[in-house]
Amino acid sequence: MIDIKLIRENPEKVYQALLKRGETVDLTSLLDLDKQRREKLTKVEGLKARRNKVSTEISNLQRENKSSEQLIREMREVSAEIKDLDATVTEIEKQISSILDALPNLPDEDVPSGGKENNEIIRTWSKRPEFDYPTRDHVELSESLGLVDYNRGVKLGGANFWLYKGDGALIEWGLLNYFIESHLADGYEFILPPHILRFEGGYAAGQFPKFADEVFHISQKETSHEGQFLLPTAETALVNIHRDEIIEEADLPKKYFSYTPCYRKEVGSYRATERGTMRGHQFNKVEMFQFTTPETSADAHLELLKKAEQLVQGLGLHYQVTKLAAQDMGGAMAKTYDVEIWIPSLGRYTEVSSISNARDYQSRRGKIRFRKAQDGKIEYVHTLNASGLATSRLYAGLVEQMQQADGSILIPDVLRKWVGKELITPPS
Repeated sequence: MIDIKLIRENPEKVYQALLKRGETVDLTSLLDLDKQRREKLTKVEGLKARRNKVSTEISNLQRENKSSEQLIREMREVSAEIKDLDATVTEIEKQISSILDALPNLPDEDVPSGGKENNEIIRTWSKRPEFDYPTRDHVELSESLGLVDYNRGVKLGGANFWLYKGDGALIEWGLLNYFIESHLADGYEFILPPHILRFEGGYAAGQFPKFADEVFHISQKETSHEGQFLLPTAETALVNIHRDEIIEEADLPKKYFSYTPCYRKEVGSYRATERGTMRGHQFNKVEMFQFTTPETSADAHLELLKKAEQLVQGLGLHYQVTKLAAQDMGGAMAKTYDVEIWIPSLGRYTEVSSISNARDYQSRRGKIRFRKAQDGKIEYVHTLNASGLATSRLYAGLVEQMQQADGSILIPDVLRKWVGKELITPPS
């Protein structure tokens, strides 16, 4: 949620920032409501102060056995007016919240405007793999090596589900163990959260109400705070751990990571090239998350990016880092980097980790604050998240980049203790 004070003090700056996202927002009605709210609050405070003063006068008159009925009648009228004003203020605040809830986060100043065509490539790592023999895509390789059963996955779950088996399941589980081992070594706390979340969780994460139709709901109350849904990413759970809490500054940063399956509808987002495990309704991911002070969030963002890159480097995979343009970022994010691996069969890069800084956007929605050690002042924390990593596209890139001339797959060193072999070869 954007700070209403920022909009009030510099509406043109906010307007131009939202314009980078392609949002042409008329802030006039919001500012008018904000003005009405402040005026009525001032009036209410004045009436309450008067009521308190007169109440003392009434008590003094009654002690002196003097008539106070006139003042009592006046105070009844004042109390009724206060009640009406409080109700009006509540209604105005609902309207203000409704407008603010629909506004995305303001992109950082160095974030390019426009859509993905304006994404900036920051760097690449290692040489793009080249093959001097005929290659296969990850679907063909997975089927020939018995790693994934796509047909039975569809039989069990429907379209866009798959079933890892044998060495394929060991690769998937090995990737998850590799990530977990790395994050534990870096001092992150391991969290296994519920997979069923309440509506408030989606709201604090910035996904609801605007994107409520993109998740799997397990009740019919999709727009109610009583509704529940399957988590689309562990970020949605992790950001809510400290919802409605005040954290001591000495306890920051808080660094968490979590493994969960992710459940997404992905309505209308499939492309003909997104075969196999490239995109599905359920996939595995390890998510990193940090709560920081505003002063340290930029450094935390770079730390998370470095960790995501190191995981891909450890697998020996060619990738690039991209800074996303404003319209290509998630609505709750102020700045996002993507780590994208090369998929040979597609001839393009695809994201395996998004590393984002939401600044105070999520913490305002979730009322997540910290107490400054120096003066005890209460401020909003900054929240950051990063895939560390998502496996489904990573699996596809790994299988394709590591394929050999005889149709076998070379297993990266970091996975061999879990897979139990250096090479997965076709059955004789």
